[in-house]
Amino acid sequence: METNEKFRQMILARAKDLQKHIVLPEGDDPRTIAAAAEVSKAGMADLTILGYSKSIREQLESKGADMSRINIVCPSDSPGLKDYAEAFYELRKHKGLTLEKAFDMIKEVSYFATMMVKMDHADGLVSGAVHSSADTIRPALQIIKAAKGVKTVSSMFFMCRGEETLLFADSGLNQEPDADQIADITLSTAYTAKQFGIIPKIAVVGYSTKGSGVGPLADKVRAAAKAAIAKMESDFDGEYYIDGELQFDAAYVPEVAAKKAPESPLKGRANTFIFPDLNTGNTCYKMAERLAGMSAYGPILQGIAKPVNDLSRGCSSDDIVATIAITAIQSV
Repeated sequence: METNEKFRQMILARAKDLQKHIVLPEGDDPRTIAAAAEVSKAGMADLTILGYSKSIREQLESKGADMSRINIVCPSDSPGLKDYAEAFYELRKHKGLTLEKAFDMIKEVSYFATMMVKMDHADGLVSGAVHSSADTIRPALQIIKAAKGVKTVSSMFFMCRGEETLLFADSGLNQEPDADQIADITLSTAYTAKQFGIIPKIAVVGYSTKGSGVGPLADKVRAAAKAAIAKMESDFDGEYYIDGELQFDAAYVPEVAAKKAPESPLKGRANTFIFPDLNTGNTCYKMAERLAGMSAYGPILQGIAKPVNDLSRGCSSDDIVATIAITAIQSV
């Protein structure tokens, strides 16, 4: 069994059951083509791919894609261009956007794809194999916007090995979140866990356990943990466990937890880790991936009203397939 087999097979099966429609803006990228062919042959989702129709179709057919599951659209020639541009103009005219500029922007694949999701012509969007994170996230924030009640859009990674799945947040977006933002990130990550059938056992982590450390960062983590606990108590619907501030070993190793945090409801069995800043979160996910041999799925965006996910530009076609499945599950 591959190290990530359990999680991957679960998300692929869930996506196939859901039968969602995902838009892929990067039809000129061979990894996107390979992923689309695999998804269509598996009957996992319906897809819209943006780009030059003839070239994309030829590449997909050469890979044996099920073309009945794939729609290919060139934004500049699309019958939907006018409606999308006018809707985008209405959304952004208070920011000084002109109708002429709206038409120009909607011809860009990232904006066209985001409008497809906004107008319910697709259930979610996966991009980033070619485009920067900003190119993917900016249109989502301008057009789809944050989900109701969410102040902080964030990102997380599923970290998988064998039977184990951990959640790390924020490991890809917010550089220096304050205590209240960390509480928002905690709640969003808990709901992500719930979407994927995981009971969140949440540790707000840093270099201090229950006041053992001193300094501004320890103070921030302590305040963040207090705010996160309060937010979970008032806003989360479902079973969960949460504690902080905790060092990683006190959150993850039962024997250490028994010594350092004997009253913790986590008992050293946390599966969801909330980090104090992007530097820590990003470093920890890469260390877990490289030193512990864990498979990293992400960054997965949280807190947007409809699912939009940003790939790494170093991603593989297998990564894109997995992200399509995750996006489908998020759309429920």
